[in-house]
Amino acid sequence: MKIIKNISVIGMGAIGCAYMSKIHAFNPTVLKVIADNKRIERYKRYGFIINDKRYDFEYITPEEKCEPADLIFISVKSNQLDQAILDIKNHVGKNTIIMSLMNGITSEEIIGKEYGMDKMLYALCIGIDGNHTGNNISFSNLGNITFGEKINKQYSQKVKSVKELFDRARIPYEIPEDMMHAMWYKFMINVGINQTSAAVRGTYGLFQQIDEAKEFMESAMMEVVRLSQRIGVNLTENDIEQWHKVLDTMAPDSKTSMCQDITYGRKTEVDIFAGTVCKLGEEYRIDTPVNRTLLNIIKILEHTKVLKE
Repeated sequence: MKIIKNISVIGMGAIGCAYMSKIHAFNPTVLKVIADNKRIERYKRYGFIINDKRYDFEYITPEEKCEPADLIFISVKSNQLDQAILDIKNHVGKNTIIMSLMNGITSEEIIGKEYGMDKMLYALCIGIDGNHTGNNISFSNLGNITFGEKINKQYSQKVKSVKELFDRARIPYEIPEDMMHAMWYKFMINVGINQTSAAVRGTYGLFQQIDEAKEFMESAMMEVVRLSQRIGVNLTENDIEQWHKVLDTMAPDSKTSMCQDITYGRKTEVDIFAGTVCKLGEEYRIDTPVNRTLLNIIKILEHTKVLKE
């Protein structure tokens, strides 16, 4: 098993900052943040305020030559992925492991098409309630990083290396036997809570307490469940019930990332959520009216910016 000593990350939103702060706390010398000169200037001036503590990471531009990373985290928004793939080029070596902490179910294959699926580990973040405004990031629940190969009956060397790193850095994690089920489970959650909270601009508390909000969320999720059953991943209504247990642990006043995007007038990831559901629905001849409606509503909100509170 290779010990990970050299880590690069691109994308310092709520997810990137939350987990990179844990790595920085255990050993700041192992981590490099990839960013362009304009961002680096801003980062150096203001730092990142994560749970009221300032963090100053080591920064590097995409053009700078460097030793290949043992591990690269990609945690950008979906509309930034193509540029991120170009920007990590100097950090990818023969034995580099790449993990996408992005939402959706497509980023691993997109990255793997460029650098090889042999470098990829599937990953997702669940249970984290990060809030991001400017350089201020806060979270009350770190959740965990769920990761692995497609099947993890026996851990691969890549999985063992990342597991050892997470143990050292005290990053909570899970390694499920069936990673594809876990990926679709998280996709179902995002399609449900992220999109419906964005449409109604509601906090987690709204979906914990109001039956109509729960029903709205579940109706979007059920379209993912039906698709998964056609594809062979086989989510069930029990997975929705499992999500409710996680939802009940979230800070009631916190907002999903998509709701925050709507609030601050940022472009959302609706294309990789409702857009993907609608595309797969057409391919497998499954009706997806809830997600079609959410796609239209959120696109309208993006264009009109009826978002600022």
